[in-house]
Amino acid sequence: MVVGIFAALVFAANAMAQSPVCGFRGELDVNYCDENHDLVADLPKSPSKIRDPAELIFSYSPIEEPMMFAKVWRPFADYLEQCIHRPIKLRAIQTNATEIELLRSGKLHLAAFSTGTTGFAVNLAGAVPFAAKGITEGIQGYQLIVLIRKDRPYATLADLKGKIIAHTSATSNSGNLAPRALFPAHGLTPDVDYRVVYSGKHDQSVLGVASGDYDAAVLSSSVFDRMVRRGQIKATDFRIIFRSEPFPASAFVHAHDLSAELTKNLRECFFNFQFGDELKNVFDGATRFVPIDYQRDWRAVRQVAKSSGSAYDSATYAKLLNQETPSGSKKKSEE
Repeated sequence: MVVGIFAALVFAANAMAQSPVCGFRGELDVNYCDENHDLVADLPKSPSKIRDPAELIFSYSPIEEPMMFAKVWRPFADYLEQCIHRPIKLRAIQTNATEIELLRSGKLHLAAFSTGTTGFAVNLAGAVPFAAKGITEGIQGYQLIVLIRKDRPYATLADLKGKIIAHTSATSNSGNLAPRALFPAHGLTPDVDYRVVYSGKHDQSVLGVASGDYDAAVLSSSVFDRMVRRGQIKATDFRIIFRSEPFPASAFVHAHDLSAELTKNLRECFFNFQFGDELKNVFDGATRFVPIDYQRDWRAVRQVAKSSGSAYDSATYAKLLNQETPSGSKKKSEE
C-alpha cells in the first residue's frame, strides 16, 4: 500500500528535465517553484496550468473518527458553498498518505493537515497553508503529552526505559517526530531505550494505554481532552508525566494552482466564518479561522522535523511510512 501510494511521489530524473524553468525551488518537489522564497509553491506561471474548478473537494486530516468530523464540518461546507457560489464535496480520508497523494494529483482542492504532516504536504503536494483554528488571540495550539495509566509507577521519561510506548503515525508531530527530537535530552531515546509501536491514531493510543497494550503513549493533548469531554474516557484513569511547549494545530491549505481570484475568495470566506457551538466544542473552544504564515508559524515544527532527521522529501516520507508497519506492530496504521 505504502509503495503504491508513494511510487508517484518519487520522481525520476527525467521529471526534473521536463519541469518548468524555475529560478528557485528550495526544498519543494520538482513540480513546484518558490521564487518569492516563502517556502510554499507559487501559482504556476502558465495560465493553462491554473485551475478554477466548478466544484471543490475538501478533506480533513484523519485524526480520529473521520465520519464524525464529516458531520461536524457539513455546516461549514454549506456556508462555504454559498460564499463562493459553487458546491463543496467533503471527502473522508483514512490516511495521511492518501490525503497527500490526492492533493498532489489534483483530486483535492482544500484540505486540513495535521501539524507534522503539513510540511510534507507543502513540499510534496504543493499545499499552500493559509488558515488554522484559533481564537481572538491567535492560533490554537496543543502539547505533546506522554500518557500512562494511573496505576503505573512511572514518574519521569527515564522510567520508561525498556517499555512499550505507542507512537501514532510516523509523520505525526506529537505522535512521533517531536518525541524523537525532544526525548533524548530527557534520557530517553525512541527505538533505543524503548520499543516503538505505531497505533495508527491518537485515540487508539489512548485506548491501548487504558487496556494495558502499551505502557505509555505519546500523543496530542487536544485529542486526549476531546475524548474526555465526549465521555469516551475518564481523565482520572490516567496520568500525564510529560508536556511539551505548545505547537500550532492543524493547517488548512489550498492547492497551489487554484486561481488567484478563487483563493482570495476562499480566504475571505474562511476568515469571516464564526464557529457554531458544535465546532467550538469539538475544537477545544476555537471560535474562528485565523490567518497563518507557514514560514513563520511552522518554524518550530520544521525544527522538530530537522532535529529528528526527517527531511520533508518523498524519500524520507516513504521511509517513515514503511516504519509504521514493523513486524511487531499491534495495529494497522490508519493515520
